[in-house]
Amino acid sequence: MSTQTLFLQLDAPFAAFRWLQAGVYRGTSPVIPPSAAWGLALNLAAIETRGGLDEAVTPIRPDAPHLDVAVGIVRPGQSSTLYQQLHTYPVGGSGKEFQARTHGAKYWIAPAKRELLAGLCCVVGVRGDGRIVDRIPEGLKGTLEGARYGLPFAGDNQFLFDRIDVIDSPAAVRWFVPLKAGEAQKESTRLTTNIDRQDASRTAAPLFAPTPPQACPDAAWIDIGPTAPAN
Repeated sequence: MSTQTLFLQLDAPFAAFRWLQAGVYRGTSPVIPPSAAWGLALNLAAIETRGGLDEAVTPIRPDAPHLDVAVGIVRPGQSSTLYQQLHTYPVGGSGKEFQARTHGAKYWIAPAKRELLAGLCCVVGVRGDGRIVDRIPEGLKGTLEGARYGLPFAGDNQFLFDRIDVIDSPAAVRWFVPLKAGEAQKESTRLTTNIDRQDASRTAAPLFAPTPPQACPDAAWIDIGPTAPAN
């Protein structure tokens, strides 16, 4: 098995990469997390990552391929916010007195403030089995045989990329590298490396911090893929 490396530059007029959160303010990571970059790369390669679609929560395919992924910023997105009316699901009998008044319509709606990034330009590095990595440019050109699920989107299905380009090894990118235990650094942030939709306690989100602009360092590469199921 040969190993190939590919870099993608992602330009998004608007983007939002949200971790699992609740409350009236919904934040976003400053860059596409490695877990989302892994899903995007395999989606472009027309490789299904979803497990069974007959479950309440769609799982990750346990045999989905692993890839080494690196993420970095060329141009940071401007942090902006908007207000949105969110339909939520009440707990127990909360708000049941409102149900009759809406005559079958949604009755548990609350305002929320959602953060988004405007004008984000980032880079995703992908390294792995050449048979998989070589499919990504073909997927971008639309020359792959077979169906591919959905559209590539910038963390929210209302936000689409302006461009996704294959580029040579970039030299002026602020790459996000994981911090060691006890380290503290400005601009540090948590980025998800594994999402477990059925058991949120098994979702992994280590602390990362961006480097000065440079070529992709070894420390930026993270192995991303499905983990072993819980016992």
